[in-house]
Amino acid sequence: MGSEIVGRKRLGAALKPAKIERKKEVPGLDAREILEQVKTGALSVEEAEKFFKKQPFEELGYAKLDSHREIRSGFPEVVFCSKKEDDYLVSIYQKLYEANGEVLGTRASSHQYEIVKAVLPQVTYDEVSHILKIEKADKKRRGKIAVCTAGTADIPVAEEAAQTAEYFGSHVERIYDVGVSGLHRLLSKLDTIQEANCVVAVAGMEGALASVIGGLVSRPVIAVPTSVGYGASMKGLSALLTMINSCANGVSVVNIDNGYGAGYIATQINKLGWEKEE
Repeated sequence: MGSEIVGRKRLGAALKPAKIERKKEVPGLDAREILEQVKTGALSVEEAEKFFKKQPFEELGYAKLDSHREIRSGFPEVVFCSKKEDDYLVSIYQKLYEANGEVLGTRASSHQYEIVKAVLPQVTYDEVSHILKIEKADKKRRGKIAVCTAGTADIPVAEEAAQTAEYFGSHVERIYDVGVSGLHRLLSKLDTIQEANCVVAVAGMEGALASVIGGLVSRPVIAVPTSVGYGASMKGLSALLTMINSCANGVSVVNIDNGYGAGYIATQINKLGWEKEE
């Protein structure tokens, strides 16, 4: 037992983040922007060369930051904050901010907000969604995603979806507390929902909202089951099974409480819409 504890301490010491040195880099730019700046003379060939010589990931020992993810997928790496060691989390936020000029983290705690804020004072924290982020101020939000909830208790998951989509450049309409126990509430907002390029339906209990919306719109519906409900809801399993077995066409389903995943996919769909309009 003693040797196991010693081994863990050695591992922790080996993976402890090194002190970050401030170097002149090209923060927050993608490959195309780098080339444009070289073309206009705003950036030297030597500085651009440093960017392209980087590995597709940055090795930190305790993490491998995927610096080329945005090049491959169109979206930069996002931090899942829960359970991360304090030093690791702070270092990851510093590195991603230096590389991208912004950073998004999900499932963060108020404690994690305080430790990141001590190093990056511009970071913001939302206590409802538990999103911890630094976001570029001049970001343009395009298209339209409708994020709907069955009840008020589903809002934390819905906000994770909405704020994720907004971070990635989508315009989001929030339509909350329109569950099937009062269907007239949903119908009063139907015009807004039908105009969206994609709809996110967030519901616990029996999870019927996604099927109802799926039968009323011509665009994709992303169903998000939540762990809201009484005993037989089985922490979201009943809503998940309802959504998977939906009779309505065009309904896809993410994992229980996975607002981030829904917001990401919704943005991919929305992006197809706004690119077509442009």
